[in-house]
Amino acid sequence: MQRRRFMKLAAVGGGAVFASGLAGCSSLAGPGGNKDRDFYFVQLSDSHWGYKGPDNPDAAGTLPKAVAAVNALGTQPEFLMFTGDLTHTTDDPGERRRRMTEFRSIVAGLNVKEVHFMPGEHDASLDRGAAFQELFGPTHYTFDRHGVHFIVLDNVSDPGARIGDEQLQWLEADLAGRDRAAPIVVFTHRPLFDLVPKWDWATRDGAKAIDVLLLHQNVTVFYGHIHQEHHQMTGHIAHHAAKSLIFPLPAPGSQDKRTPLPWDAAAPYKGLGFREVEGELGAAPAYRLEEFPVVRT
Repeated sequence: MQRRRFMKLAAVGGGAVFASGLAGCSSLAGPGGNKDRDFYFVQLSDSHWGYKGPDNPDAAGTLPKAVAAVNALGTQPEFLMFTGDLTHTTDDPGERRRRMTEFRSIVAGLNVKEVHFMPGEHDASLDRGAAFQELFGPTHYTFDRHGVHFIVLDNVSDPGARIGDEQLQWLEADLAGRDRAAPIVVFTHRPLFDLVPKWDWATRDGAKAIDVLLLHQNVTVFYGHIHQEHHQMTGHIAHHAAKSLIFPLPAPGSQDKRTPLPWDAAAPYKGLGFREVEGELGAAPAYRLEEFPVVRT
């Protein structure tokens, strides 16, 4: 995969490519650019391990295929971020932990040195993230790489689809005193904005988080939950949704209910995939997003 080839903002046949340049961002490294300063990470989302149903008859095989696809990348990413719904919901606490243990065992096969996790509502809403924290650690946290500040927000452990005042105060405190022009990347599971509230495609107090983030000039948000690629702006903040590893869902608001799109035996794994995010460091990063299928045909 020629990961560093320059691509203009375009939709390319056979796989979508989206270049996101925030205000004040430098250009992506082209021929002669400073490639030593770039980096990239991989986003996986919504594997729903433990799901069984006709919407993916290979439900037990898709996650291992995704691991193999990431391991086959020509250059391994700086890190991998899994944006929630690691497992499919279950009322049985023992089964919930069993599914999480199986998921953890499968992704242990990744060649990526650094892997980060966050919960989805399927993992955390029934026990406020207790099982997730036992097996994977905190549900919200921060880390820094190459001058970029990464923030993981939990908008799923609260069954009311809220971030909550305590975590919002934590977010404000984390950003207080930071350079307003410094690059920030936020990971969430649900969208922070109201995409389709009746489908649970919203965060009830997400606007409060966006208000905090809008004080900073270079913010990008990556999320999951909606099982499809989607791009939206709130002010100068770009929000990018990831495809699922289990089944695609309909376009936002396109039908009454968010029922999974049926499995297409003629085109298995259609609509499933993962993404690569490349950042070129300048005055602020510019990001190039490239979407990959779970299985190449």
